[in-house]
Amino acid sequence: MMPADSYAVGIVWQIDAATVDPVGNWQWLGASDLLVQWIVVDDTAFVRNTGLRTAAHLPDWDRISREPWAKNVILGLAGDTDERRARTNFARLGEISAALVRMPTPLHVTGYYFPVEIDPSWTDAPRLVPVLNELPRPLWVTVYDRANVGGDTLGRWLASWLPADVGVFFQDGCGVNARIPPVARNYLDALSHHLGKDRVRVVAEAFRPAVHGGFRAATADELRAQMSAYSGYSVYLFDGPHYVSDDLARALAPQRAAPPGPSR
Repeated sequence: MMPADSYAVGIVWQIDAATVDPVGNWQWLGASDLLVQWIVVDDTAFVRNTGLRTAAHLPDWDRISREPWAKNVILGLAGDTDERRARTNFARLGEISAALVRMPTPLHVTGYYFPVEIDPSWTDAPRLVPVLNELPRPLWVTVYDRANVGGDTLGRWLASWLPADVGVFFQDGCGVNARIPPVARNYLDALSHHLGKDRVRVVAEAFRPAVHGGFRAATADELRAQMSAYSGYSVYLFDGPHYVSDDLARALAPQRAAPPGPSR
């Protein structure tokens, strides 16, 4: 008997120069939503006509818009791969982002994402509020907890300053061995208590530290434990193009990935 299929609402795509053509069968996992981390990063645009430097190779946005795993897109705006630089320059990134939302796209955009990541060690994070208020809704940000302050403390801190109409993607931390899935689930429940469940989604890190440095893809058992622990929440896998191969998707969702039987 086949194991039960695991389920994810969506995948995350962290665009870089080497990954402009995402290909996969993430719909086997149930994914129909795509979170694009950014369309401008390090002053390089992955769309045309921004006034910024354009990447040498651009995604085929028309093709992506037709993919079953990209029926609904949360469009990431302007970011920086260096976290310290992003936090220093968040106001400028906000200005670029506000211009990007006016650009036409073939994607079915259902929300926006401001890719300056938040954690409690960033004491100036509340200064984001005026920038966030200039961006359209639905709007999402990412939150993680490097200091392990706990879900309740994190939730109370966010509730004290984050605009009430901005949603949160919580990075589970499993990919860097910061916590195990049941503990990450406790964070989700605490964040939901303080922010409201409709404002909380989870990014399941689909990678693990590699023996000789860097990262490897999570195994099916590792990722299945995360997806199971977060039942009842919208799960997005980080990230699909880099870490969730067809073989991994098939192992996680053997029934949906199985070829159709012969017609009678």
